[in-house]
Amino acid sequence: MDSITTKNCTIHFNDACYKPLNEHIKLRNFSKIFILVDENTHQHCLPYFLERLETNITIEIIEIESGEINKTIDTCVGVWNTLSDLDADRKSLMINIGGGVITDLGGFVACTFKRGITYINVPTTLLSMVDASVGGKTGVDLGHLKNQIGVISDPDLVLIDTKYLTTLAQNQMRSGLAEMLKHGLISDELYWNKFKDLSKLTLDDLDVLIHESVQIKKSVVENDPYEDGIRKTLNFGHTLGHAIESYFLSHSDKTTLLHGEAIIVGMILACYISTELTGFPEQTTKDIKDLFLNYYGKVTITEDDYPDIIELLKYDKKNNHGNINFVLLEAIGTPKIDCLVDDSIIIDAFHFYDN
Repeated sequence: MDSITTKNCTIHFNDACYKPLNEHIKLRNFSKIFILVDENTHQHCLPYFLERLETNITIEIIEIESGEINKTIDTCVGVWNTLSDLDADRKSLMINIGGGVITDLGGFVACTFKRGITYINVPTTLLSMVDASVGGKTGVDLGHLKNQIGVISDPDLVLIDTKYLTTLAQNQMRSGLAEMLKHGLISDELYWNKFKDLSKLTLDDLDVLIHESVQIKKSVVENDPYEDGIRKTLNFGHTLGHAIESYFLSHSDKTTLLHGEAIIVGMILACYISTELTGFPEQTTKDIKDLFLNYYGKVTITEDDYPDIIELLKYDKKNNHGNINFVLLEAIGTPKIDCLVDDSIIIDAFHFYDN
């Protein structure tokens, strides 16, 4: 697959990843290389990566604990201290090998350590390949509130090698697929239609679809790098999805949801709201709900949960001037940004999801 070049970053795919990586390292003459991993990517991905890394530069491995619960400033402080203890300087390189937690947090650490060192992302989950590693968003959560602290800054390179996907559990694959489904709904009915029968997708299909998904996100981000307009469409399903994810993360009696699992719920809710407010076809909303529930199953959300989830909407990063701004659909491939939604319609959407 052809590499994808953005304004500040080049994204390479599969076997074509490693030659440009090694050339880049040789050209830039880095002082040290720091590789950020979690316990899973340390075991399952790092050996494969190191076999393909050609350099005599000193390499240090920094491991953090996996999971969204560790995507915090406290974790960053630990990594910053480790970099300092290991004599990292402004000519150091950080390589982030992992899912969205690693690429988001590692990018933020790199952007802020000594006011910025170079970093490269090596996403190893489907979610991070099609979403977290593209567009330069870095950052961490603030308590249970998603992505409240961060900066937009591109890595030098992104290396998407789908061989890493063989290490993933099925629920992690489904989580990443949710973002690809979102890309179809907001951008292109032809792309969306390729997902109509999810049970027939092969790994070869997935390679092509990942490349298309990255192209979709790249074109959106290039037109609006700082999310002033069209980039907001990438948050379709995320306003309520993030609130649901945060709510489940902060309540010990709830089973923590993966990002994509929460976003699937958020997209069903957003489709219902779109039918109510922007003329999105009712039958299409029902078809999307059936497709998603057949593949992902249903999350139990009770009436008692609704008020607290709605309260969390005020922390959504698209909000301004006290307004909670939704991304809705007028048709597949035709999103509408900055939509205001009454709480009563949100509650109706939850009832639609549940029934």
